[in-house]
Amino acid sequence: MRYRVRYQTPDNRQTSKSFPDKRLEKAKAFKLQVEAEALEATGAKRPSGDILVRDYGDLYRKGRSQDESSQIRLGSLLKNQIYRFMGDLTVEEVDIDTLRDWKEWMTKVAKISASCQSQAWGTLSAMLEAAMAEGRIRSNPCRSKSISAPQPPKRKIRPWPESKLRRVERALDSRYLIVVPLGAGLGLRQGEILAFSPDDIDRNNLLYHCNRQLVYRNGVLAFKLPKGHKTRTIPIGDGVLDAVNRHMEEHPPVTITLPWVEQDGQDYETAKLLIATPRDTAWIPQMFSDDVWVPAFEAAQLRYEKRRDGMHALRHLFASHMLAQGVTIKELAEYLGHSSEAFTLRTYVHLMPSSHTRARQAANALFSPGSSG
Repeated sequence: MRYRVRYQTPDNRQTSKSFPDKRLEKAKAFKLQVEAEALEATGAKRPSGDILVRDYGDLYRKGRSQDESSQIRLGSLLKNQIYRFMGDLTVEEVDIDTLRDWKEWMTKVAKISASCQSQAWGTLSAMLEAAMAEGRIRSNPCRSKSISAPQPPKRKIRPWPESKLRRVERALDSRYLIVVPLGAGLGLRQGEILAFSPDDIDRNNLLYHCNRQLVYRNGVLAFKLPKGHKTRTIPIGDGVLDAVNRHMEEHPPVTITLPWVEQDGQDYETAKLLIATPRDTAWIPQMFSDDVWVPAFEAAQLRYEKRRDGMHALRHLFASHMLAQGVTIKELAEYLGHSSEAFTLRTYVHLMPSSHTRARQAANALFSPGSSG
């Protein structure tokens, strides 16, 4: 692949310059150079790189998603991983040596996990890309071949065995038993489970419309759209529907109104929730984990592993069973509400039945084992 930069010369001629494969950064730098020269020729000033990293980071943050949870995550990452080390440097002072020292600081001084280091590096790189696009700097040192980005640990998801699921299920109070089929039978996230409403079930077509989740931000419990600001539709099995019906007979849904925190002009949302506190209020997700989910492990005499045993484990179990039954990655991505099929594939590829297994199953369907022909 070759890269071509088209530009206009001072005498207004259209021309171009080519760069060979693997020289994308040089092509970008040249493009910035000719654009800066053209800007200077008009007497206009390009934005300055003589701006503190913390000040530019705050500008950069304003241009990102204004979703409250996204802003909180980005703000925390900038403050704790980036500003703490280089906030008082100017953007144009950030170079390869800065990044080398930063990597060492994150590992040896701040003792930041490899996963958080990777997120911080990606954020800084995106921020410097924006600065480069604005003409504040000529290149992004995070993309230099002389330094490598921190790599997050690659952990393969290990779905629970069904026996563990049943032990946790038996340990839950009857008021909360329904979280198991909602998580493992529909693949819902915790906030979506706690915001589940039977009114969103299409009983004629056996579908569940996942329309909301519960979130708790800055001391406010609220409804919002599911992750990614999008609703989704999931097939609901007869067994899951039976579990919902049984639960409703013993614990009728509770009508709850909460603030609606999407920026779409709606202030409040009212829904009949299947899961509520003993006081008939909506659960704060973290409190549900602390007061209901984690204690169930102790009651079941199971060791709780935070990384593996959160309510998200139910979602992983759903995914593994869907794949085992032949559901495609494309369909699974839709049911889980993932932003891309590629992410679903990366996350669950090791759980897919091997081609050898599928081939044997196909042959066995035609020639049953033990048959005489």
